[in-house]
Amino acid sequence: MTDIVTAGRIVVGVDGSEASSSALRWAVEQARALGAEVVAVHAWEPSGPGFAPYAPVAARPTAAAERDAAARRLADTLREVFGRRPDVAVRAELVEGPAARVLLERARGALLLALGRTPHEWGEAPVMGAVGRECLRHAPVPVVAVPVVPVRSHAPLTVAAAEPRARAPRTPAHAASG
Repeated sequence: MTDIVTAGRIVVGVDGSEASSSALRWAVEQARALGAEVVAVHAWEPSGPGFAPYAPVAARPTAAAERDAAARRLADTLREVFGRRPDVAVRAELVEGPAARVLLERARGALLLALGRTPHEWGEAPVMGAVGRECLRHAPVPVVAVPVVPVRSHAPLTVAAAEPRARAPRTPAHAASG
């Protein structure tokens, strides 16, 4: 008989995007089913080195201001997804560092890592960004790539594997005119 997982944590990458909000909603549904905690992780990096050396100091945000903005983004996302209180345990973590490295570190020992997938602009299957691809390559736990899902009133979210699209049979031009 196999043991059923009844505790643990699900790590979710949160960046304020609609895709990460979908991943967070999905993770909460899974956490309910598994009796797990959700850890919502937002990684941020100071942008100081990204400014030109001749940029005025006043134009550069301080590390404290950037950290505060990142904390607001995380709090706003949690509030948008859950309202005032989630009905499962959700812990928010704000971590300084490159997103892929932070998520891979936080995922060690977790049940899984959930990441959002952004819809492709041409309506095709959602794609993973650079952080998602790095996590897929090096994750110490299973990674779930959650597509953007429209919010429905309390409907459980599910993620289905993408299947190749069936193409309509081609009809010769002369047969269609007859």
